[in-house]
Amino acid sequence: MSKEQEQLSVRDNTAAQQYEVHVDGQVAFLEYERGDGVIELIHTEVPPALEGRGIAGMLARTALGDARSAGLEVIPSCSYVAAYICRHPEYLPLVAEPYRAGLTPGE
Repeated sequence: MSKEQEQLSVRDNTAAQQYEVHVDGQVAFLEYERGDGVIELIHTEVPPALEGRGIAGMLARTALGDARSAGLEVIPSCSYVAAYICRHPEYLPLVAEPYRAGLTPGE
């Protein structure tokens, strides 16, 4: 983790149903929808000025860690989150069974 990432914090804005990182007046976010025993990770967006700082990865890691802590199954509808899980297969057991088939570790 870079020094900049250490200074950034991810916040769960439950009212907006999104994880957020605020930097220089801009907001990067990962939208989600939480249901009974499940969380669907829907869409990640990082403003162009904030790209390349690892912020999307921070959002995904936080959301997946929170899902693990809460005992939630994950539906990775967001293509970024799906790719993140492929690169970090330790999160694969969190994925709801019907959605695991398309996720191959190491992709």
